[in-house]
Amino acid sequence: MAVEIRKVATKDDLKDFVHFSIDLYRGNEFFVPPLIYDELATLNREKNPAFDHCDAAYFMAYRDGVMVGRIAAIINYKANEVWKERNARFGFVDFIDDNEVVDTLFATAEGWARFRGMEKIHGPMGFTDLDQEGLLVDGFDQMATMQARYSYPYYKDHLERLGYQKDQDWFEYLITIPKEIPERFSRVGEIVKKRFKLKVKKFESKKEVWPHAREIFELLNKAYKDLYGYVPLTDKQIDYYVNMYIPMLRLNFLSVVMRQEDNRIVGFGIGLPSLARALQKAEGKFLPTGWYHLYRALKGNDNKVLDLLLIGIDPEYQGKGLNSLIFGQFITESANLGFEVAESNPELEVNTKVQSMWDDLDAKHVKTRRAYIKQL
Repeated sequence: MAVEIRKVATKDDLKDFVHFSIDLYRGNEFFVPPLIYDELATLNREKNPAFDHCDAAYFMAYRDGVMVGRIAAIINYKANEVWKERNARFGFVDFIDDNEVVDTLFATAEGWARFRGMEKIHGPMGFTDLDQEGLLVDGFDQMATMQARYSYPYYKDHLERLGYQKDQDWFEYLITIPKEIPERFSRVGEIVKKRFKLKVKKFESKKEVWPHAREIFELLNKAYKDLYGYVPLTDKQIDYYVNMYIPMLRLNFLSVVMRQEDNRIVGFGIGLPSLARALQKAEGKFLPTGWYHLYRALKGNDNKVLDLLLIGIDPEYQGKGLNSLIFGQFITESANLGFEVAESNPELEVNTKVQSMWDDLDAKHVKTRRAYIKQL
């Protein structure tokens, strides 16, 4: 049977689109399903503020009435303005190992982008840098994280067969958490605090965090502005992510560095107990019992893996040792709570400043993911 493409047009279509990856990877020990209601919100133009400057279409491939693939075609007009490009993005892409299915899916996405005047298409990428991005090209025997999507090895082969080429790579590290702060971290941290008159803010409740939440994401804009594909978050997007991240926080793993003179935030790190196993058990569903698995992962004592979600340092203070203050807190709290390893989540291959943070730790490069690009 020929491959049939259907464009997502209804809420039921969108649910089918989201559920496809969960069905495709059912039983795979390394795949971590997304939280379904979060994924639906991300793809909903009425809920995701990125649609103020983005356009998108979602396509599903069917053969003999059975869904066999999906792809999202996205244009981030603000990104094109910032980076002076005419690029489309592809993302949320999954498919069976079948040339005709893959060819038809990508031809549809490329045609959609070409019709709108785009010159290139790259991905996998989402609407913002905080969405999952990059295709796994190495580390297929490692469990994914909540922030980074798993993919079968054959995905890479199909993209390269279609003429897609490497644009950027991200590395992911697995870090053994030491029992105590390395001497260099302690020494550098004390020097940095005195030299630049800084302090590490300890929050006792989430109520104390809310007045600083927007400033944290505004700093993210400053810290990430020159990184691959990054587009500054708008005020509406900041509100969106504040409401997404702050309720999940475990305050032990919120590290905020401030100037003593005015309490301005100049660096931060956000970690979270890994939700990977919990999401597998929940199969991406919050109800009826998914919430219990997620709660236990966040608050329980048997989780040994910490996800390092975000780190941002004011460009004025980059390369001056602030990471010693941030990770000094993480190491102390992790050791006290029994965490054994940390996942770095994706770091750009060219971002050597970030990778140098692991020089004094037992860190192994375990996964590589790639953004591909193709001329239209």
